[in-house]
Amino acid sequence: MRVEGIVDHCFAHTKDDSNTEGWQTLEEHLIGVADLAQRFASAFDAGPWGRAAGLWHDLGKYSEAFQGYIRSEGDPSCAARVDHSTAGAQHAVEAEGLLGHLLAYAITGHHGGLLDGRSEDACLEKRLKKDVEAWAEAAGRLPTADLEESLPSILRGALAIPNRRAAFTAAFFARMLFSCLVDADFLDTERFMAPERHAERIAWPGDVLLQMCDCLDRHLGGFGTPQTHVNCQRARVLKDCRRAAAMEPGLFSLTVPTGGGKTLSSLAFALRHALVHDLDRVIYVIPFTSIIEQNADVFRGVMQPLSDSLGVDPVLEHHSNLDIGDETVGSRLATENWDAPLVVTTSVQFYESLFANRPGKCRKLHNIARSVIILDEAQTLPVAYLEPCLTALDELARNYGSSIVLCTATQPAVGRSESFPKGLADVREIVTDPQKLYESLKRVDVRDEKGREDAWIVDRLREAEQVLCVVNTRGHARQLFEMLGDEEGLYHLSTMMVPEHRSEVLREIRARLESVKKCRVVSTQLVEAGVDLDFPMVLRSLAGVDSIAQAAGRCNRNGQLDGMGRTVIFRSEHKRSETYFQETAGCASQVLECQEDPLSLAAVEQYFKLYYWGRPSLDEAGIFDKFRLDGSKNCELPFNFDFASAARDFHLIEDSGRTVIVPWGERGQRLCERLRRTAEQPDGFLLRKLQRYSVNLREREWRLALDAGYVDLVGDRFPVLVSPEVHYSEKTGLSFEDSPSPVLCV
Repeated sequence: MRVEGIVDHCFAHTKDDSNTEGWQTLEEHLIGVADLAQRFASAFDAGPWGRAAGLWHDLGKYSEAFQGYIRSEGDPSCAARVDHSTAGAQHAVEAEGLLGHLLAYAITGHHGGLLDGRSEDACLEKRLKKDVEAWAEAAGRLPTADLEESLPSILRGALAIPNRRAAFTAAFFARMLFSCLVDADFLDTERFMAPERHAERIAWPGDVLLQMCDCLDRHLGGFGTPQTHVNCQRARVLKDCRRAAAMEPGLFSLTVPTGGGKTLSSLAFALRHALVHDLDRVIYVIPFTSIIEQNADVFRGVMQPLSDSLGVDPVLEHHSNLDIGDETVGSRLATENWDAPLVVTTSVQFYESLFANRPGKCRKLHNIARSVIILDEAQTLPVAYLEPCLTALDELARNYGSSIVLCTATQPAVGRSESFPKGLADVREIVTDPQKLYESLKRVDVRDEKGREDAWIVDRLREAEQVLCVVNTRGHARQLFEMLGDEEGLYHLSTMMVPEHRSEVLREIRARLESVKKCRVVSTQLVEAGVDLDFPMVLRSLAGVDSIAQAAGRCNRNGQLDGMGRTVIFRSEHKRSETYFQETAGCASQVLECQEDPLSLAAVEQYFKLYYWGRPSLDEAGIFDKFRLDGSKNCELPFNFDFASAARDFHLIEDSGRTVIVPWGERGQRLCERLRRTAEQPDGFLLRKLQRYSVNLREREWRLALDAGYVDLVGDRFPVLVSPEVHYSEKTGLSFEDSPSPVLCV
């Protein structure tokens, strides 16, 4: 295609229009990306590095091969077949030597993802030696970067002492620089190629955090003077959080017993802290989707007046279970790079992004810099990846201006010491006196009953009018439930029930508790994940002290009993099926032997010391060792970083299983019928809604169900339960035990 008047220019993108407005010059694109990348990288004192990455990332597009493609009469998308990223990487190394390799990782990966440094497959070393088509003559004189002159403080220490931690620091910097580049590239390309979509991105007012803080203060002020002892303690926590907001950014802990009001108090700290220190956003990281939806709804309710005045919601949810019907175009775009004042996300999304290599997952990383990051239920830090996760958190606090808050009732023992040198240094507690707060909010006595058979557990359940029993496995929960028979007010909860079904059962349970009616619940540990229930008695199968504390948090939760609630610990007779919990249960058992109160701060600290400090490895996938540093100037690959391998090996959920869609209830049936009609091209709205009607099966269970014909692959890819009337119980959910093979009608 030839357009008169612009044939002498080099182009980056074309809309295949017949006029000059349909063509973006390469110079315009490079400068546009450079401007954005420089602004993004300035958040961590690396503006000139971001600018250089932006100016050089598409130098290969100056080649005749690329320009021939983009000017051709054929499909402009075929230009993607031309390697246009290697040229910029090679130029960075030629122009800047050792330091240019850090830019080279970002530039070579800006479409396909960060590469390994050296590998038998695609890698940076091979790309730097690759023959590329001439481009320099068409580009003309390029601006220089002088990276050594603008060396950020992050790298000065790392390059001075090239040790193991220095390699991690340099690799983390390279990934953050990559984030700046890919987000800038996406945004500038979108601005030209899809201006209407680009215009949907939300432009937040400069004082949005101040408005949010005012909104929260008005909401909290509406409660008036605390009337109960529990509310008085919650007010004390809030006061401490507001006071601590003036402290210098860095690492914090917020140790508040269950029911102490830490959700809104931690938000009060975060918003005020961001305002005092001119930070950009608040990121709330939550381990469970059940809690994330609950907390996001709380935040959204608090910010409703502001949402009404702005016309947009300042609370951005980013997790897999989000109902797309709740999204706007603007919020959906904001999930790409977390450009929002309050982001609520999952631990999996957060930590896996920190070790990702793909552009889509890494776009958001630069917006984590200069943020207040609340790690809710911090005791769920992934122990198999504890060292790389703690080091990444330390990097964010030390080098990227972020504040990290470890927020939990059971504070993990991750402070640095001679006995635990891999821990975090200088973690400051927000609550003035955590021990006094624990004693003031103590509402439960814990008793250890040692080993007990199922018959004993069933007797205890029958004796109580209102009682919750939490066990470690789905099979045990179902067995106890069936032993109790068909009694009024008896309920079962497990992940074998679709989320919509569980929500309905939880509403019934809450109604019976509030009406002081008979209510006996047998559940897996899912009930401990932010489910707001209040029983006078809880039975808990032995597990980690943190899990026991979570179960106890469902006992006398609101402090309304005349005395203490009762939490009873027992050892399950089903030892073979509970081997997964053997390590945490073993550590908890040692604590129970020597601590009078297993929920005390001292008991929790002892538990985590046993669980963390005694492990042979806190980096079981060897993530740390994938980043190696050689400071010598003559080394061919001074920064040997295996980004692709690290991303492949860093997975918090190793076996997420396979999802089965269940046509439960009238709405579930309608959604499944719609899926069958549109299976060739289902819309995202439908698929998100079907997540509320899905159950995850282990791979072995999934394969058995598929082979037996219990599951139908709609459109060859969407597994739908064939006979819910046979395999799905209104009491216990999905089960294929003792099921006959379905009769197929032909």
